[in-house]
Amino acid sequence: MPTSLDSQKPHTAAETKNDNADPSLSKELLSSRLTVDSLIDAQVNFIQQWLHNQAEPLAMKAWQWFGAQPFSKYITCDHLQQLVKDWLLSQPMTEVMRTDIRDILHTIIYHPVNDNVPLSELVDDTQVETLANYVGSHEQQRNILIHTLVGNETFADLLTQTLYHAINDFMESTLDKAGGVGKLMKLGRSSFEKATNRNLDEKLQTYLHRNIKDLTRKAEANAQEHLSNEEVARLMVMGWDRIKDQPISELQTYLSDEPGNSNIDHIEASIQQSYNRLRLSPYLHSLVTSSIDTWYANHQSDTMATIAASLHIDDAAMKQCSTALLPIMYDVLETPWLTAHIREMLEAFYAQPAIKEGLAFNHD
Repeated sequence: MPTSLDSQKPHTAAETKNDNADPSLSKELLSSRLTVDSLIDAQVNFIQQWLHNQAEPLAMKAWQWFGAQPFSKYITCDHLQQLVKDWLLSQPMTEVMRTDIRDILHTIIYHPVNDNVPLSELVDDTQVETLANYVGSHEQQRNILIHTLVGNETFADLLTQTLYHAINDFMESTLDKAGGVGKLMKLGRSSFEKATNRNLDEKLQTYLHRNIKDLTRKAEANAQEHLSNEEVARLMVMGWDRIKDQPISELQTYLSDEPGNSNIDHIEASIQQSYNRLRLSPYLHSLVTSSIDTWYANHQSDTMATIAASLHIDDAAMKQCSTALLPIMYDVLETPWLTAHIREMLEAFYAQPAIKEGLAFNHD
């Protein structure tokens, strides 16, 4: 049967390695008759002190063990599907998070540093050249774009109306200043409309529209013929060269920051509207399912450490993280609820009949 002195040996040995242990604890226990309560008190104190001193190496050992485990041992593809679909996509973004996004965007866009940093800091010249060459090399798409901008009916109608109003305003203002001649010309116009049973304005608009449609077709053919791939790329690069030295804050001129009419609020709200519509759509769920299946198939044989390494999380990063979290762990070890939990666990241990029967200091 173990003696009261034997029950102290593990504690005493640990204390010889623990500079922060209470040196008077062993003497106090040895100089008095042990009871279960006093033993529990001593063990609670020892466990808390030991965990306090071993928190950092234990955290690293736990990470190294966890990193060596196969990813598929603990996480299945169904787990990932459930996490993304049933949790992330099923929940709308909270208003707190939306407010934070708007505030952060406002801080970034209107930060004073933007006044001294050029646009070229955001986009490199080589990126613009690559994009320009890519756009210029797709001749079919380029011709569609030119047709959309120049050769479509809407553009012809808009140009017709613009020219008609310009000509009409010019004629009216000229005839009013022409005195008797102007009145004579207006009389002639009235006689013409009566004789032909047609409104001169209508005839003018028809004439302009017919000729402008022809002009737009010629302009479109001209643009498609003369705007070569190289010319398109060159125009894009030239356009970038004209604006790249402007400060980033120049973008603020295209935004409104008035209370109740903030473009940032409108942009965020529009994004949220699209997100809330898409996150519940079968279309997005199908894409998410296929994407998770593909990712899981590529990584199911990896270890946790291998997957973490793809996110630049290694031993050095975990050591830095554990060091930063140590103050939290220390505070947790000193909380009353943890002390009570350890005490409850030890009381349950010593309350076992076999343990109570076997402890020497429970007998007179």
